[in-house]
Amino acid sequence: MTSRSSQATARTSSEVRAVARTQTLLKGEHGIGTVRRTTLPGGLRVVTETLPSVRSATFGIWAHVGSRDETPSLNGATHYLEHLLFKGTKRRSALDISSAIDAVGGEMNAFTAKEYTCYYARVLDTDLPLAIDVVCDMLTGSLIEQEDVDAERGVILEEIAMTEDDPGDCVHDLFAHTMLGDTPLGRPVLGTVDTVNALDAGRIRRFYKRHYDPTHLVVAAAGNVDHARVVRQVRAAFEKAGALSGSQATTPIAPRDGRRKLRTAGKVEVVDRRTEQAHVILGMPGLARTDERRWALNVLNTALGGGMSSRLFQEIREKRGLAYSVYSYTSAFADCGLFGVYAGCRSSQVGDVLKICRDELDQVAEHGLSDDEVSRAIGQLAGSTVLGLEDTGALMNRIGKSELCWGEHMSVDDMLARIAAVTPDEVRAVARDILGQRPSLSAIGPIKDKQAARLAELVS
Repeated sequence: MTSRSSQATARTSSEVRAVARTQTLLKGEHGIGTVRRTTLPGGLRVVTETLPSVRSATFGIWAHVGSRDETPSLNGATHYLEHLLFKGTKRRSALDISSAIDAVGGEMNAFTAKEYTCYYARVLDTDLPLAIDVVCDMLTGSLIEQEDVDAERGVILEEIAMTEDDPGDCVHDLFAHTMLGDTPLGRPVLGTVDTVNALDAGRIRRFYKRHYDPTHLVVAAAGNVDHARVVRQVRAAFEKAGALSGSQATTPIAPRDGRRKLRTAGKVEVVDRRTEQAHVILGMPGLARTDERRWALNVLNTALGGGMSSRLFQEIREKRGLAYSVYSYTSAFADCGLFGVYAGCRSSQVGDVLKICRDELDQVAEHGLSDDEVSRAIGQLAGSTVLGLEDTGALMNRIGKSELCWGEHMSVDDMLARIAAVTPDEVRAVARDILGQRPSLSAIGPIKDKQAARLAELVS
């Protein structure tokens, strides 16, 4: 005989389960490459891409929080939290977490960016249930004890020191500050020595409870996976932790859809440091990640500094031998973007390198690229796009970021078609818009005041 309370519980469970919605977002031939999404009660989204021909699977959980969501005093909290989620849960110690994945030959890691954080594990398809259980346990059951915060503080300070010891890496943080100033996007993802030293378990725990709500999370799995089975396992793991209701978030994440104004053009920041090379970035505002001109910008970036046949590589390295590493790149955020040209060279060559970079940018802004350059860049970009999706980890990244950052999914064929559709006129137009702006400069190396002043003249 069933009691009234049991009947009510059964009805409630049935009603809650009815809320889950499943959609096929991309339908691959014979199910291969099919992308499905299920939205669970509380708002948790589970997205999978099925590839029965492989024997591996990558499982990840994406949190819609990055360093841009931190206040000045919390700078570095997102990255600190990423470390702490590996330190232990109610069910597993830190050793249990790592040894569980090591025992099946898998790999597990995480990364923090300015607008999101991702935790993932790549395993054999037969070990996917283990990966789901471990990663979900980390995300929902981490203890965040003060003793772990204190122990991990030293690790993070060493990571900051390691970055400071690598000027080729550090100059990118400097460029973000040059362009965006003392704003969340302009601050370093790792935080600073002062902010990291000031963080304690209570502040990090509150940050965790606010941002790791199911409505802020996307679960992504790719490889030899069965969508319905992944959904059941994820649901069970979150229900076991009591983390499926979406009730722990105290306030919503601030919207990221406003146009962020970048710093005044012609800004110059130079850090004089005793290094073997000088590391410089010449750049300007780029495009937000949803801007339709991004396809043309990607083609422009590829032709200008994206490979060995690019203009900058040919002019600076091949013809003149002035630098070993030189390239251009784009960084796209929800409401703004950056375009930069990086070079590492001897300090005595910095002036020559920057003049060539500035001349090439001005030349392309005024006259554009040739049709042959555009055609070659389209082919290079299409090939690198496909080759970059040849493993389950890359596929998991693609569907996770698509769901979290774009809210839509494109098939590889659609992406290739969009790249192929870029015209020389579109590339010339975006070159005028982006490269026609007055650039700013960030530099780290043995650059004294007089030389820094001469460099500033090159961007004026």
